[in-house]
Amino acid sequence: MRILFTGPAAPSHLFPMVPTAQALRAAGHEVLFASPKPMDQLRAAGFPIVEIGDGRPLRESFEAISGEETRYARPDLDQDQILDLAAAAFAHASRSTVDGLLATAGEWDADLLIHDSCMASAQLVAAKLKIPAALQNFGLTSGLDMAARLAGHFTDVYETYGVAAPAETTPLNIVPASLGGDPGGLRMRYLPYNGGGVVPADLLRRGTRPRVAVTLGTVVTEVDGVHAITRLIEAAAAVDAEFLLAVGDADLTHLGTLPANVRPLPWVPLAELLRVCDAVIHHGGSGSTLTGLQAGLPQLLLPQGADNFAVADVLTATGAALRSASGDVDTPLLTRLVTDPALRDRAVRLRAENDALPSPAALVPAIEALAAARR
Repeated sequence: MRILFTGPAAPSHLFPMVPTAQALRAAGHEVLFASPKPMDQLRAAGFPIVEIGDGRPLRESFEAISGEETRYARPDLDQDQILDLAAAAFAHASRSTVDGLLATAGEWDADLLIHDSCMASAQLVAAKLKIPAALQNFGLTSGLDMAARLAGHFTDVYETYGVAAPAETTPLNIVPASLGGDPGGLRMRYLPYNGGGVVPADLLRRGTRPRVAVTLGTVVTEVDGVHAITRLIEAAAAVDAEFLLAVGDADLTHLGTLPANVRPLPWVPLAELLRVCDAVIHHGGSGSTLTGLQAGLPQLLLPQGADNFAVADVLTATGAALRSASGDVDTPLLTRLVTDPALRDRAVRLRAENDALPSPAALVPAIEALAAARR
């Protein structure tokens, strides 16, 4: 079969597709990605890519919709308002991808279109060309809900292309049912793909004292810098642990002189880093959350924007995570993250739930059936 993947130019949306695509290619299927620029991180995954869209950065769509300079942290909005804003912005960015995705899917003769919830053109193209569709979820929140939000901003585009409604799509969930996703569809084990990177040799083994990874994902530092962890770095100085600052090439000037137990790192694949850590602190992004879950680690979430608040609600309810506003982080909280056995026990249970799900490779026959049953 020929399986076409598509999503917006955002690693947090494209990276969860990679293990599915790898499994399908290993089973002998042809795999192609259709994506807007930039594509560097996706290109590193080793798949052929067709460029779609007008080349404008996704950031421009967020600024066009909000009427202000882009910022990730949105303390002025509740979770539902943040998702509505994101849906409008992603739909705006999707408008320029319709013709390219139509041409790619039609000329390549795709048998199945696997798409992200934030690519509004995907279900239009699937309906127009009568191609079976599957929605690759990227985290805990409902992909079907987000796709419906985007479709609400795309009604005029459907009219232009003579399409009555979005194509039906089957969710491909990557979390246990206890954590969310969408009902029905298929569920697979979360296998982290964090891109490539050089792992420092001394991080191949555990340290002599607890290690805590601190990350802000792939977007927060680009948009808001490292302001979200200012108080954390101050409080870390009095904790008996080593804090590994995994924020890539972000400017750390704002943090001042780092405490002796805080170590900045170059870009290191998060899954490999967490293998030798005892806890992880992050903003509540889906990729960071699920990579922490897969590692079986206690987590501290500092929600900023996007779906971070919904993710924090779900994960803290399991007992495997703590949450805090960025400005409220203190030494006792960090000490509890490292030393509380109940947190670790719950985290290990979540890892077991994930491990019990079928791997992407085991789900290949079920994904093949999605195309076969609808033709």
